[in-house]
Amino acid sequence: VQLQASGGGLVQAGGSLRLSCSASGSIFTINTMGWYRQLPGKQRELVATIGTSGTANYADSVEGRFTISRDNARKTVYLQIDSLKPEDTAVYYCNAYINARLYWGQGTLVTVSS
Repeated sequence: VQLQASGGGLVQAGGSLRLSCSASGSIFTINTMGWYRQLPGKQRELVATIGTSGTANYADSVEGRFTISRDNARKTVYLQIDSLKPEDTAVYYCNAYINARLYWGQGTLVTVSS
């Protein structure tokens, strides 16, 4: 089982990005999926999670600008990031409970220039 994240890049402040994270391998069940980020010099922190029915939860720092969604048929979770700020610069990681085990993606770098 693997999680592959993509969609990061360099963007100007105020811009938008859409991150994707797809699961592959021998998969029977996918439960909660989520996005975390690690800012430079900081510990990894929660950004958002989404349950199987689509119920989403967000960190206070991103609510209103970040939108998490999932496509169960594609085994993919997305993170739409709008109104990007320089302080959003981080490596973004996805995770998912697959077959009752927690897996992490490799991370995708988002850099926001002012």
